[in-house]
Amino acid sequence: MPINTIIVDDERPARDELAYLLKAFPEINVVAQGKNGLEALSLIKEHEPDLLFLDVEMPGLDGLGVAKKLLERSSRLPQVVFATAYDHYAVKAFEVNAADYVLKPFDKNRIAKAVQRVKRMMEQRISPVERLETLVGQLGAGAQRARPTQPAKLLVKSQARMLLIDADDMIFASIQDGAITVYARTAEGVSNYRTVEELMEALDPGVFWRPHRSYLVNINHIKEVVPWFKSSYMLKMDDKRSSEIPVSRAQTKRLRELLKL
Repeated sequence: MPINTIIVDDERPARDELAYLLKAFPEINVVAQGKNGLEALSLIKEHEPDLLFLDVEMPGLDGLGVAKKLLERSSRLPQVVFATAYDHYAVKAFEVNAADYVLKPFDKNRIAKAVQRVKRMMEQRISPVERLETLVGQLGAGAQRARPTQPAKLLVKSQARMLLIDADDMIFASIQDGAITVYARTAEGVSNYRTVEELMEALDPGVFWRPHRSYLVNINHIKEVVPWFKSSYMLKMDDKRSSEIPVSRAQTKRLRELLKL
């Protein structure tokens, strides 16, 4: 039996790329594509698909908003594979509670694993309702988590000294050879955090952003956005070196949202 599928993403290239990759799976029948959350709801009502590839980050009604609306309906829900450019803590929730998730840019082998997982869940008649309810609850609670009233302090090692830096003064951090170096207005040194993910969880997600797997930046310290190769960008920071930080292809969309490009 064909698996009737809908793709929803606000970026046409992402929809086209995913549709192209899904052609390799004869069991997948893409019946419609949508560019926003409202279209997703309309198309799901019209086609009653078995499977939904759903972008998490969309203007207006985003992917989680679509999931909430679907849970309010009494009709049959499709299995949901979320697509996201973010590889931080939220991905753990997607992995446990969605049919699956895939990171952008899409990888053919990863799409194949997602399709196989969906097929197993359909064969076992596993309903997506309870899993989606848990996912929405977890991520909703995370978004409402209270921010600390006082700026966080970061401990860094600089030569033989142990320095405390206000998080607001951190310009960016980079990871190389397993060590995270923090660059601030008045100092720089090696952080006691082991991974960029751990450092991100200690900071305000509204201020600190990961434009590239190896970097975390304070968006308030971006001095210049420089157009780069093939519609990509470099960030010039306002440290003494005017350090240049690459923006990965997967994070270009988020950059445009942050800075209204």
